[in-house]
Amino acid sequence: QGQLVESGGGLVQPGGSLRLSCAARGIISSVFNPSHMYWYRQAPGRQRELVASISSARTMTYADSVKGRFIISRDNANKKVALQMNDLKPEDTAVYYCSRELGSQVYWGQGTQVTVSS
Repeated sequence: QGQLVESGGGLVQPGGSLRLSCAARGIISSVFNPSHMYWYRQAPGRQRELVASISSARTMTYADSVKGRFIISRDNANKKVALQMNDLKPEDTAVYYCSRELGSQVYWGQGTQVTVSS
């Protein structure tokens, strides 16, 4: 069922911004559009945690730790999901993963590294 490819990670100073993108490749719109999309992250030595999600109806949820700083969005025409990250903190350092859920099936990307450091 296609492939999820993340991009946009990198090194940024505290207080800076990054925009992550996730492209769903090899799937058709009738599969992407009803999918629930997620951004997760995993820091070294820690469990993977949910950062944000967006439903097919564009209902958005956020972890308390990123509320007011991160914004998730989706572009169904191009089968992409983005995560705008503002006011980044060192504790946001992690590998960020895109995930797609449709019915009982869940698919993951390979992840993109975000490092927040001065």
